[in-house]
Amino acid sequence: MAGIELQRLLRPAIAHPAESPAASYDRLSAWAGDLTALHELTGRLARTTELEQALHEILRAGAELLGARRGFAVLQPADGRGPDARVGYGIGAAELGAMETVPRASTSYGRILDAPAATRPADVCRPDLAAEPDLHPRHRDVAMRLGYGAGYAVPLAATGAGAEAATRPGTGAARAPGAAGPGSDGGSAGGAATGQGHPGPGQPDQRGMAQPGQTGTGQRTHPGAGHPGAGHPGAAHPGAGHAGAGHAGAGHAGYGPQGPAAPRPAQADHAGHPDHGPAAPRPPAPGPPAPGPPAPGRPHPHPHPHAGQPLPGQPGGTPGPVHPETPGPAPAGPAAYRTGTHPAPAAAAPPALLGAVEWLYDGPARPTDRQRRIAGLYTRHAGDHLARLLDLTRARTAADGVRAALLPARLPRVPGARVAVRHRTGPLGGGDFYDVLPLPDGALGLAVGSAGGGGPAAVAAMGQLRAGLRAYAVMEGEDPVAVLSDLELLMRLTEPGRRATALFAYAPPGRRSIVVAGAGHCPPLVTGPWRTEYAETTLSAPLGMLTCWEAPSVTIDPAPGETVLLYTDGLLHRTGRPTDQAMTRLHHAAATAPAPVRDDPEALTDHVLARLLPAGPHNGADHPEDVVLLAVQLTG
Repeated sequence: MAGIELQRLLRPAIAHPAESPAASYDRLSAWAGDLTALHELTGRLARTTELEQALHEILRAGAELLGARRGFAVLQPADGRGPDARVGYGIGAAELGAMETVPRASTSYGRILDAPAATRPADVCRPDLAAEPDLHPRHRDVAMRLGYGAGYAVPLAATGAGAEAATRPGTGAARAPGAAGPGSDGGSAGGAATGQGHPGPGQPDQRGMAQPGQTGTGQRTHPGAGHPGAGHPGAAHPGAGHAGAGHAGAGHAGYGPQGPAAPRPAQADHAGHPDHGPAAPRPPAPGPPAPGPPAPGRPHPHPHPHAGQPLPGQPGGTPGPVHPETPGPAPAGPAAYRTGTHPAPAAAAPPALLGAVEWLYDGPARPTDRQRRIAGLYTRHAGDHLARLLDLTRARTAADGVRAALLPARLPRVPGARVAVRHRTGPLGGGDFYDVLPLPDGALGLAVGSAGGGGPAAVAAMGQLRAGLRAYAVMEGEDPVAVLSDLELLMRLTEPGRRATALFAYAPPGRRSIVVAGAGHCPPLVTGPWRTEYAETTLSAPLGMLTCWEAPSVTIDPAPGETVLLYTDGLLHRTGRPTDQAMTRLHHAAATAPAPVRDDPEALTDHVLARLLPAGPHNGADHPEDVVLLAVQLTG
């Protein structure tokens, strides 16, 4: 499963030495259920394609994991490039507005977003807002008015490859979301909240009970343990059980700096080691008694495969191999990393902060350690997914800005004509364009077209195509065939590999007629109270494929009240039907428009799009085809 390490999840389910088989089975079943829930929730999140949709899914999933009913998310990337957003779950717009009046320093998300990276809390748990003596009066008033009494907040951050290593348990660096940290309440269960194996020594486990064999002093004493206090004090492997004890009776002094040795009982051969499970005691082998503690600087005569010489820097130690499977001297670095199996990770940049999310409880409440751990793993994956969507959103915004600059910012007002246009763009940015040109002597020029392909190359070609068409229309717009002939020559010389379609219409001043010429483009549709029919234009090859211009122009004479619709082929393709069926549907949508709608070009374009492209999989924002629908009604 993406973003979740299976081994880290299942480590806490390994049986404790003193646990009964039933308790071990219950623990394993609980973690298997958590793993299944995480798999389902992260799968739902991976299917989201928009930032706001992803934030809603994160809030919904977190509420399910934490047992909350409401929540809100604040998207505020730390790089300051935006976009900034605030999304609520079970909270209306008015309630979000009231919460925005609370001073930021008093809010949980403010403590996360405004804290320096080095001291940023991994979570903020406020189990009883009414009982906080220093709560801001405005915060207290809003909480009482909206009816919430507790909150739990975590950051949304993009970890990436470097931050993934930095947040791994046992590294002593950054913590994963869900861990107790500065600013969180003191009830966090240490390693249990960081996604490590068992809770820290002397702390409650998932069921609120101390772990077997643990003491309140940071030492773990397995049955028959040899050297208490000789292992990693709080920096062990996740769930490996090396929290203050070496191997049982083996004389193996853990993996960290040695502590004072204690008298050893009879050899038990890994008794109680959590990675090996409880083993039945063996009868003592005949021979000399078990040797005593090893002398300083000498290897212990223990046959355990992990036995080796003391690490560099240990009292009385000399350099030497630590594990047979890791030959060579011990790696340099802090003592916590000189384990022989896990070298010190390279310094990594802190996670990129994207925002914060907070879930609200109706009354005083606190999520359990198990809930915090699972929610932390989920939000960690959610941060990476949000980072990908954020990059995609920024790229789309930049492309939309360029495309909008290449198209008319607003339609001009032309005497004797009413014009309306609708333009929908796919995620890759297509090459469909339109234009409304006031020409000399009060004439009107109308153009629609499409450059082949998609993405930035198609957008750039669309801009060049539109610019060339505008220039030729101003010079010889009264002859649409000449305009498209010059455009064909321009494309042949400048972009010989590009293909495009275009339609240009010229409306002379003071006359109710339109002269139309097209190059590989869809025919116009004339609709009014008495007729709805396609104009019979002569077929022509697209621009860039003509050997010579042979298609003459046609003249359309719309009656009073009739509207001429010009459109691109994306309008037909988005229906998901063959071209002939799509044209039939377009004809029916225009013919069935009510009389008040038919008389208004703005209302008519909306009606046609709503009837032709209802909500469905073929016409959403993720469809690759662009759509242009241009309506003109002559009133002069």
